[in-house]
Amino acid sequence: MSSLKELRNRQRSVRSTRKITSAMKMISVAKLKRAQIKAEQVRDYANLMHSVLLKLADSSNTSSPNNLPALLMGTGSFNVHLIVLVTSSRGLCGGFNSSVVKSAMLLAKRHLSEGGQVQFICVGQKGADQLKTKYGNLIKKIIVVKPTFSFFDASIISSELQNMLDSKFFDICTIVYSKFISALTQEVTTQQLIPFSIESSTKNPDSFIEKDAESKNSSSSDSFNGVLEYEPDQKSVLSSLLPRNLNIQIYRAVLENLASEHGARMTAMDSATRNADDMIKKLQLKYNRTRQAYITKELLEIISGAEAI
Repeated sequence: MSSLKELRNRQRSVRSTRKITSAMKMISVAKLKRAQIKAEQVRDYANLMHSVLLKLADSSNTSSPNNLPALLMGTGSFNVHLIVLVTSSRGLCGGFNSSVVKSAMLLAKRHLSEGGQVQFICVGQKGADQLKTKYGNLIKKIIVVKPTFSFFDASIISSELQNMLDSKFFDICTIVYSKFISALTQEVTTQQLIPFSIESSTKNPDSFIEKDAESKNSSSSDSFNGVLEYEPDQKSVLSSLLPRNLNIQIYRAVLENLASEHGARMTAMDSATRNADDMIKKLQLKYNRTRQAYITKELLEIISGAEAI
């Protein structure tokens, strides 16, 4: 049987932990609102950019790939697959990072089984920590995500990807991140960045939220059946928009992941706080019973001593 002092110490320890989890929950609630607003704003812009590029690329002359940008046509091979894994740089958010890493590892395993090569760029320290056990030698670079992640930071990653594509370090690039649906729901999303995929974008719209956005714009865009003229020409417009689309898609993925991280952490800390409350109640009940047992034991000893006299 635990002593009263041990039970008091355990209660004090659980109460201290509860204060920390409760404070972290409140911080995540405050950060989640701001992160959600930013993610939703960027999501609308990214959807429109993707829609414009989709129509522009669909009308391009793909029969002569030498005249089209590498971001659209790729290198002509699909041997080396670069996976950009977006996770958090901090923990205490439940199984949030594990689900994204699991999806990336399945993608890598499938490509390796087909005889290809895989490289990783980890945007977030936690993803790199989990990959090191199995794919540590395939990690090309680790980028620590800060809460103040900006479009400039995304443009640096985008420029590095373009330089790697020009040097033919990879043939296809896919980004894996967690899309924010609600505070309780995050959806692991896999999106091909390079080359710009017309088929996958058409068959796999990002989510029901984007379907709503597309349906709002369908009346104005799809109803137009006239001839479009591009200034100075279609290739120049396409070459200018593709790098911008890469920037915004990376920026969007990181912001979606940040919002998802705050939602997952809020849920995890709320669960931890509730568990701490339950544990405190159980410890208090055990403390009362133990204290009553000590009192009863002492009374019995006093009564036995009195009767012996």
